[in-house]
Amino acid sequence: MVTGPRQEAGDSPGPQGGKDTRTGHALTTPDNNGPEGAAWPVTTWQGWRHFAATPPPQPPAPGQPLRSTEERLAYHSAFVTVRTPFIDTLTNSVRTLMILGQHQQTTARPSLIVTGPAAAGKTTALLHTGRACHLAHTRQHPPHGHSAHPQVPVAYVLVPPAASAKTLATEFARYLAIPVTTRMTQAQITDAVCHTYNQIGVRLILIDEIHRLNPRTTTGAETADLLKDLTERIRATFVYAGIDVTTTALFSGARGAQLAGRASLVECGAFPARLGKREPFRELITGLEAAFDLQAHRPGTLPRLAPHLHQRTAGRIGSLTRLIRQAAITDGTERITKTSLDAIRLDHQAEQHHRPTPTRPPPHR
Repeated sequence: MVTGPRQEAGDSPGPQGGKDTRTGHALTTPDNNGPEGAAWPVTTWQGWRHFAATPPPQPPAPGQPLRSTEERLAYHSAFVTVRTPFIDTLTNSVRTLMILGQHQQTTARPSLIVTGPAAAGKTTALLHTGRACHLAHTRQHPPHGHSAHPQVPVAYVLVPPAASAKTLATEFARYLAIPVTTRMTQAQITDAVCHTYNQIGVRLILIDEIHRLNPRTTTGAETADLLKDLTERIRATFVYAGIDVTTTALFSGARGAQLAGRASLVECGAFPARLGKREPFRELITGLEAAFDLQAHRPGTLPRLAPHLHQRTAGRIGSLTRLIRQAAITDGTERITKTSLDAIRLDHQAEQHHRPTPTRPPPHR
């Protein structure tokens, strides 16, 4: 959404006040610094900045006054993000690639693909990494006075279903509120996106739901070509995330070979019950339980249920956190037990995994 004078296709408004140095037009896109930024999706600059600048939920500190029931319900609804080894790996990998490509000018910078099954925590890890980059950049480069263009170090874009090159380019434009009209061609939208992203100084671009692309179709091939074009024209590191990307058509054919040659692959899998002498899934559960704000919960309950919960969720952190968050707010008992956990219906994928395979009766003789 843009307020103020209408701008033409070549104008690049950026996310707050100032002027486009190429056209001289006023840049009057809405700027939400306060809580109202929560009304914007994270796929817009206003929503992203609100997400990145808002401190994540924190467990109650020792000696802290008792929070109200509504406050604790809200806390368990949002809940904490446990810093897992995968999040650390992804954050370090992205930081390394950003440094590696910082001064690369002639070809596309090296990129990264996050892959794994559904509900494995890919999007959570992607958002956490983007927030860390955003905060690190703003700490290192604090704003000085009223800048014509604010610092926008990170962009987060979702690949729309059945995306065409034009609809994906429009998603990039929407993030920075770049004006787009139905009369504009894909090339015009792409030019405005590349100019604005470079002028604003976007350094990291996160593209989620990449598995929706199918380069074997004409539309999918054109969209894949657009991504290649953007990586070569925008001076930023690209990180993609999608479900089981290696099993999709993304790595097939000449386009797939080119992507595979430029992108590192980081796999976000289920937590194993055991890894040598360690028990990663039990460690994860212990960390989650320590974050509860429940008045009657018995510490140690969930770690003792680790084998059952691992079988129930297939070790997927998304299914696990949904299960325990729902148990924390469901019946008002202020505690979580095996009975309360088993009463909850999980996502279909987890339920299918948990459901025992029926055995066939022996054939009659």
